[in-house]
Amino acid sequence: MNRFDELKKLLDSVEADFKKFYEQNNQAAGTRIRKAMLELKNLAQNIRQHVQEIKNERNAKKHAASKSSEGNN
Repeated sequence: MNRFDELKKLLDSVEADFKKFYEQNNQAAGTRIRKAMLELKNLAQNIRQHVQEIKNERNAKKHAASKSSEGNN
């Protein structure tokens, strides 16, 4: 869940900049938003890769367990 917490913190940290950009027309806030969105994209990609690795490991273990149980019959 650590990665999820990172994701939430990043979104929370940029909330004020969204308000400044959209409500107060603060251009610098727009730059900070764009930077944060790039970080968000990269973090999301890392999370996707990590989830896929875990799924692959679990499938490999499941496959290995089913092969060993077939050999015992």
